Amino acid sequence: MKKRTPARQKAIELAEYLRKEQLDYTYLKEVFRYLRKELEIKVTVEPKEQKEVYIPTEEEIQKYYQAVWQSKDTQNMVIIKTLLYTGIRVGELIRVKIDEVDLSNCQITIKSTRVGGTDRMVPIPLGFREVL
Repeated sequence: MKKRTPARQKAIELAEYLRKEQLDYTYLKEVFRYLRKELEIKVTVEPKEQKEVYIPTEEEIQKYYQAVWQSKDTQNMVIIKTLLYTGIRVGELIRVKIDEVDLSNCQITIKSTRVGGTDRMVPIPLGFREVL
């Protein structure tokens, strides 16, 4: 059995050969599609197994809300209520700065993490303003 060239070295050789071409992702994708066909390589990608979505029962939801509303741990209660009242993601909440919370207008500015993305204003309930 013949020894194969290491993958990194083969990639370097191919890169040197292809460097003079006007390359982009779509072109390379097509080249490798034809290369797989020419070498008779079968693509064997098995679909991922779908996980069954768990939907809590009405009773479980009620127990959850009771636990949140009756919590003695103020910090956790405020965090959970903020997520519930605003619908923002956990990752967005942890990036919120104090100056982005406008209590007078009852809104929070959520800064976009994408390049060129737009920030958005998320309302908070008037009654939650004091707690926040």
